[in-house]
Amino acid sequence: MNVLSDHFAEFREGFLGTVELTGLSGLLALVLGILMAAFRVSPVPALRIFGTTWVTLLRNTPLVLLFLAVTLGLPALGLKGWDSFWLAVLTLGCYTSAFICEAVRSGINSVPVGQAEAARSIGMTFNQTLSQVVLPQATRTAVPPIGSLMIALTKNTAIASGFNVTQLGSVQKSLNADTGYNIYVIFLWIAVCYIIITLAISGLFRLLENRLAVAR
Repeated sequence: MNVLSDHFAEFREGFLGTVELTGLSGLLALVLGILMAAFRVSPVPALRIFGTTWVTLLRNTPLVLLFLAVTLGLPALGLKGWDSFWLAVLTLGCYTSAFICEAVRSGINSVPVGQAEAARSIGMTFNQTLSQVVLPQATRTAVPPIGSLMIALTKNTAIASGFNVTQLGSVQKSLNADTGYNIYVIFLWIAVCYIIITLAISGLFRLLENRLAVAR
């Protein structure tokens, strides 16, 4: 317990940093993921191509390489002054959005085609059909995989510690460098912190899944 009690402030800062990074990145990923899913089922060819390209590129790019591209590429393009935390949010959010897009698109495909046809028959536009008819039904199917993706996002935030972002991974680096504590004990407490966060996310999505469940 000594490492936790002696460095509680660092653990607390790293824990809150991980929670904040996960929350903001997850929110960005949800917005972009739903938008890209709408693009992928859009009747406009250009939007379908854009959505497909977005998913294909991001899903097949290693996250570390994406971090390097964002942290080094944006300043090279003249977009300077970005804090490392927000660069991490942008990187993690965009990366995770590709996977959320596919989860949402799978949910959309699970909705019977007749639902959309009925909406169009009464004069609803594509945007109205998607937002008011299809997506509310697709959400029930998409919630479980999105929950799993949010848990994966939490663990992916550890990579941000290598890019000067304060979170649990950076706590481990600082303690290893400045103290003589057993490295396995440090990793144990960091693992406990990650487990607390992932269990909270799992519980939240399980509650959401139960609320959206349809009685059979």
